[in-house]
Amino acid sequence: MKYILLAALFLAASANASDQLIVAIAPGWNSSMGKLQLFERDGGWKAASRAMPALFGKNGLAWGRGLRGTDEPGLKKVERDWRAPAGVFNIGKIYTYDAELPPGSDYPYHQVTDADAWNDNPRSPDYNRFVTIPDPKNPPPWFEKAKMRQKDFAYRWLIEIRDNADPPVPGAGSAIFFHIRRGVTRPTSGCTTMAEENLVRLIRWLRAGKHPRYVLLPWAEYQKKWREWDLPDPAAVHALAP
Repeated sequence: MKYILLAALFLAASANASDQLIVAIAPGWNSSMGKLQLFERDGGWKAASRAMPALFGKNGLAWGRGLRGTDEPGLKKVERDWRAPAGVFNIGKIYTYDAELPPGSDYPYHQVTDADAWNDNPRSPDYNRFVTIPDPKNPPPWFEKAKMRQKDFAYRWLIEIRDNADPPVPGAGSAIFFHIRRGVTRPTSGCTTMAEENLVRLIRWLRAGKHPRYVLLPWAEYQKKWREWDLPDPAAVHALAP
């Protein structure tokens, strides 16, 4: 019975193992610029793209609340700190202005409407959650700032990075996504951004059945954690090193 239980646990863990990994490296904790690369597991981790420029929080990085990093000592991400969450995170749904994803895509998505928002109010029971209000013609006071269908090209596609999501802790950060960058050197309030062509490449590559995850770390931390966290060997991510 003991061995059957262990085998069942092993199979469950294997079923949920990630076979797609988005790896982003920042030069240091206070860096707002770095590089990102896609990896797939095929026996071991193998690069599935070239290295691409990426932008992070204006003030750099802080430990987020995901699959890895939550219990690490050091600076923790909080709401409106202008830092991107560091650690390892599941990838959620894609939210888009468009009726369909780019050709070749096969990933869960939602076309946002005028009633959709992402709640960033730490006092709300819906904090850091996708919400749809019942009457967009008479929205609550918080809605204008939080609505997802903006006149903003950068939000054409939003890929949820599941930081502080299971469950959300009030004030620990909200609305963390991949999206189109607003400028070559313009940092974010906590999201990860890139050129539109690279974001489209990412969307086309994602597959839900491969349980994609995102890892964002300063280079020194990556070199400490890669083996314990089952990440690509530092030699494989040399193109991301500062």
